Amino acid sequence: MAEQQEKSFQRQETVFPNTKELLAKKAERGIRYYKSIGLGFKTPKEAITGTYVDRKCPFTGNVSIRGRILKGLCISKKMKNTIVIRRDYLHYVKKYKRFEKRHGTTAAHCSPCFAHVKVGDIVTIGQCRPLSKTV
Repeated sequence: MAEQQEKSFQRQETVFPNTKELLAKKAERGIRYYKSIGLGFKTPKEAITGTYVDRKCPFTGNVSIRGRILKGLCISKKMKNTIVIRRDYLHYVKKYKRFEKRHGTTAAHCSPCFAHVKVGDIVTIGQCRPLSKTV
């Protein structure tokens, strides 16, 4: 069964918890849905064997990765399941024939299977549909 930390009951939408096979086996772990997202990324072991329920996780939820794949530096992990990423780049100024440094910050959803991510780590994020107002 999943770790219940929210007020409402959390379950994976693609798994029916009361199947006869599951009740007959009296399995303690239960059935877990996970998938491979492709693009050369492996499914983490925590996504396969973990007990978390996250609807916004690309490995266990209903989110598909499409569009851009970005790399950046994690600068904040203060929000729940969200990290802030900083991407540095150079912008060319034609008048002076030189480059100037610029940066952009992006909020990204951090699934519980990536609990080991710390501030200062270089992370890879994938674009998907809007998950909330800012993420």
